[in-house]
Amino acid sequence: MSQTTVSGVGGEERDDFTRAESQQIRERSLRLLGSLLRPERSRLLVSLVVVVISTAAQVAGPALIAFGIDSGLPALLANDWMPVALAGVAYLLAGIVGAVLISWFTVLTARISQAILLDLRKRVFVQTQKLSLEFHETYTSGRIISRQTSDLDSIRELLDSGINQLVQGLLYMLFIGIALFALDWASGVILVVSLVPLLILTRWFQLRSQKMFRLTRVASAKLIVKFVETMTGIRAVQAFRTEKSNDAEFNGLTEDYRSANARVIRLFGIFDPGLVLIGNVTVAVVLLVGAFRVIDGQVAVGVLLAAVLYTRRFFDPMEEMAMFYNSYQSAAAALEKISGVLEEQPSVPDPVKPVDLWSSTGAVDFDDVQFSYQNGRVVLPNFSLRIPSGQTIALVGSTGAGKSTLAKLISRFYDPSEGRLTLDGIDLRDLHPKDLRRAIVMVTQEAYLFSGTVADNIAIGKPDASIDEIIAATKAVGAHDFIENLPNGYETDVNKRGGRVSAGQRQLISFARAFLADPAVLILDEATASLDIPSERLVQDALQTLLADRTAIIIAHRLSTVAIADRVLVMEHGIIVEDGSPADLIAGTGRFAQLHASWRQSLV
Repeated sequence: MSQTTVSGVGGEERDDFTRAESQQIRERSLRLLGSLLRPERSRLLVSLVVVVISTAAQVAGPALIAFGIDSGLPALLANDWMPVALAGVAYLLAGIVGAVLISWFTVLTARISQAILLDLRKRVFVQTQKLSLEFHETYTSGRIISRQTSDLDSIRELLDSGINQLVQGLLYMLFIGIALFALDWASGVILVVSLVPLLILTRWFQLRSQKMFRLTRVASAKLIVKFVETMTGIRAVQAFRTEKSNDAEFNGLTEDYRSANARVIRLFGIFDPGLVLIGNVTVAVVLLVGAFRVIDGQVAVGVLLAAVLYTRRFFDPMEEMAMFYNSYQSAAAALEKISGVLEEQPSVPDPVKPVDLWSSTGAVDFDDVQFSYQNGRVVLPNFSLRIPSGQTIALVGSTGAGKSTLAKLISRFYDPSEGRLTLDGIDLRDLHPKDLRRAIVMVTQEAYLFSGTVADNIAIGKPDASIDEIIAATKAVGAHDFIENLPNGYETDVNKRGGRVSAGQRQLISFARAFLADPAVLILDEATASLDIPSERLVQDALQTLLADRTAIIIAHRLSTVAIADRVLVMEHGIIVEDGSPADLIAGTGRFAQLHASWRQSLV
C-alpha cells in the first residue's frame, strides 16, 4: 500500500502539523530543492559573481558623491577640476556597470528559474502517471491540478522575482553597512543599533505569517478542488439540482480564502509602516548626530551626506524583502505539497528483477489470494480460481461482491495482500511491466477518448500501428463504417464539432483499440453498462470478434452480455457461490437462475 505522507497525500489538505511533521516536511522540501538546483550550479555561480559586482557598483555612488564634495569642491575652488571630473566619471561608470550587470543577472536568473520549473513540471507529471491506481482513487483530480497550476505558479513567482529581490537586497544592505562603517564608524553604530527593533519586528512578522500563508494555500487548494469537482460532475449537479448547495459551499470556501488573505494583509499593515518608522527614525538620528559632529569638525559635510544616503538606502530593500517573504511562504507551502507527491511511493512497484514473458497463453490463476483496501475492509478472503487459456469468464453478482476488484488485481492496478496471482505461472509482481501491459488489457464503461483524431485514439493500443492495421481493427469490431462517415474519417478530431460520437460508437472505438493491442487476456469491466439496447446490440456483434481466441473476463450486470461466456462465476462478498456454464446455471435453481428469470421478466 502507498504510504500516506504528512503533506496530506491520500487525505484532505492539512494545516495542523506537529513540530516533528513540520521538520520532516522541511527536510523533504529541501531535498527536492537541492535536486532541482544541482544541475544549475554553474549558472548559479556566475549569477552570484555578477550580482556581487553589480551591487558593489551601485553602493559606490554615495561614497563617490562624498569624495566629490569633500575633495572635488575645494580643488575646484583652486581651479583644479580633475577630482570633480574623476568623481563624476566614476559615478557614471559605476551606474553603467551596475545597470548592465543587473540586466545580465536578471537574464541568468530567468533562465535558471525556467529550467527548474520545466524540470519540476515534468517530475510532477511523470510521477502522477507512475503512481498506482490507489493513489488516484484517493487523491482528488482537483488537488492534482492544483499541484500543476497554482502551486507551480507560486514557485514561479518566487524564482522569477522573489529570489532576485532577496539576494540583491541582502547584498545591498551588507555592502551599505560596510561602506557606512568605512566612511563614519559612528553612523555605522547607529545603523547597527537600529537592527535590534528591525529584527524584533521581522521575527514577529515571521512567526505570525508562517501559519497564515499556509492557510491561504490550503484555502486556495480547496477552492480549486471544489471548482474542478463541480465542473467534472456538472451533469449530476444539474440533474439533482444541487446548484444552490454548491453555491453556498463555494461561497463559504471563497469567504475562507478572503478571510485568510485579509489576515495576511493586516499583518503587512503593521509590518510595512513599522519598517518605514524604524528607517525614518534611524535617518533622523544619523542626521542629528552627524550635524553636531560636522560642527565640531569631526566629519566632513560630504561624509555626512553619504552617511544619510546610505542609511536611507539601507532600508529601501526591506519592503521588497517583506514581499519576498510573502512569495517565499506561498512557494514553501507549494513545495511542501509537491514534494509530498514526488516522494509518494507506488503501491504497485515495478519488480526489482523483472521476468520477461515472450508469449502468453492467457492462463490466469488465483492462489489463496487475500485483498483489502487501505481502510482494512477485506474484499477477497482466501480466493482461489483457475481461468484456463482461451476461456471466456463472466462475473456476476451484487454491487460490492468483488467483481471489479478481481479485474483490478488481474490488471495489476493493485497487488494481493496475501497469496499469488499468476499469468502463465508467473507471479504478476515479477512480470516485466511492458509484458504485463501487452498481455493484459482492460476495457471499461467510460470508453475514454483522448484529444486527437480517431486514428490516434485507436493507435493507443499499438502506438506503431499503420493506418492499414488500424482500419483492419475497426473492420473487425464493426466500427469502420461509422468512422468513414465522420467529417474527416479517421482524421476526425474527436473533440471538435462534427467529431462527437455516441456512447456506442465510443465503445466500438475502445474495442478497436483493444483488438489492435491483441492482448492474451482481455477484461471487460461493465463495458456495455452505459449503452442503450440498439447500441448494446451493435457492440455485442463486436464482442464476438474481440473475445475470440483469447482469455476474457466479462463483468456485467446485463445478462445479455453474459450469454456469450463459456463459464459464469456468481460472486457474493468476495466468494464464488456458483460456477458453471450459462445454460447449466439457468437450468438450476441458484442465484444466477433467479437473476436470469428476473431479467427475462423485465424484457416482457
